[in-house]
Amino acid sequence: LSPFTSFTNFSQSFHSNNTQQRRAGAMASARRSRSTEREEPSAMEGRKRKALESGRDAPAGKSPRTGGAYIPPFKLAKMMKEVGSDKQSESYQRLAWDALRKSINGLVNKVNKRNLKEILPELIGENLERGKGLFVRSVMKSQVASPAFTSVYAALVAVINTKFPEIGDLLVSRLILQFRRAYKRNDKPICTAACKFIAHLVNQQVEHELLALEILALLLEKPSDDSVELAVGFVKEVGATLLEVSPKGLHSVFEGFRGILHEGAIHKRVQFVIEGLFAVRKTNFEDFPAVPDELDLVEQDDQITHDLSLEDKLDARSGLDIFAVDPKYEETEREYQRVKREILGESSDESESGESDGEEEEEEEEGSSTKKAAVAMCVHTGSFSDYEEIPGVSHFLEHMLFMGSEDFPYENE
Repeated sequence: LSPFTSFTNFSQSFHSNNTQQRRAGAMASARRSRSTEREEPSAMEGRKRKALESGRDAPAGKSPRTGGAYIPPFKLAKMMKEVGSDKQSESYQRLAWDALRKSINGLVNKVNKRNLKEILPELIGENLERGKGLFVRSVMKSQVASPAFTSVYAALVAVINTKFPEIGDLLVSRLILQFRRAYKRNDKPICTAACKFIAHLVNQQVEHELLALEILALLLEKPSDDSVELAVGFVKEVGATLLEVSPKGLHSVFEGFRGILHEGAIHKRVQFVIEGLFAVRKTNFEDFPAVPDELDLVEQDDQITHDLSLEDKLDARSGLDIFAVDPKYEETEREYQRVKREILGESSDESESGESDGEEEEEEEEGSSTKKAAVAMCVHTGSFSDYEEIPGVSHFLEHMLFMGSEDFPYENE
């Protein structure tokens, strides 16, 4: 056969196969529809009832999932107006809870070394007493997604811990539980993230150094390639602190590493990793400082150190992540506003005159020589234009517009 004839035969067979597949799919869908029609009315009603209970017809702002459904800001403001000023109602408190969750998540997600001092007052301005579970959950998820920012998240928690010690205690408890769970399941990525966060919390003196020594003893008790490699990374993160506060404990850890090298039971690559750690120790962890200068925001005497152990019976208090109606909502809000003013050094007179001061500052800025620019962009596309194989690409590109350029490499610069 000529090449053209063989290609024609292949094309015909290809199209015939596709036609057969489409017919088979149509027949299967017809059978499913007929079986649905034959269902008893009681079964149909049961399915509808389950769908309603799952949240398909849930009230405004309510979602069957713990995280909640996304509500655009303009729609949220409209819903708040429709609910009214009854702060004791469930609808109002649920909308306020969703707004608190989104605000905390947004502030945690955009924190970095440059804007940490600016983010802290905004974060304390939110009701962290009510949203302590939301804050801890957001920090842990962000740290797992961006391990390179662990030192920033630890510095953020260190400052919050001086004002709200229960938040620091809750975070350390959940990290220990996360480490235990990941260690039992041999989940190396989660175990590595938990160890890294705990190490930086020890560096910030939010947690006692004994927890770090307990983790190292556990990892080196029955050495394997993964556990030894994890222990080496952990020592690099927390070694400078242990060298200062517990040199004997650090010495015993390195004796364990030396014994593992002498046995030679682990892989050659891991043995080279241990030798590299001994080289780091000779420099007194010069390349791995405990706390960088720009993240050293808390005085040693002001920090509150928690003393939790791997063997303690800990409670994750996951109920703090879920909305619950507060019968004393207005009273707790007033109490937190008072606490916030004490922390931020504000007074009631300052808060009342905030609007007038803001107008004066605007007038001064207009008369100053500083020039500012703004730009608005309207893109005629959105989430409905996403490709099926790349969901969320429109939202991703929207954020990429403001992530910097060659001339202005930092976000929102």
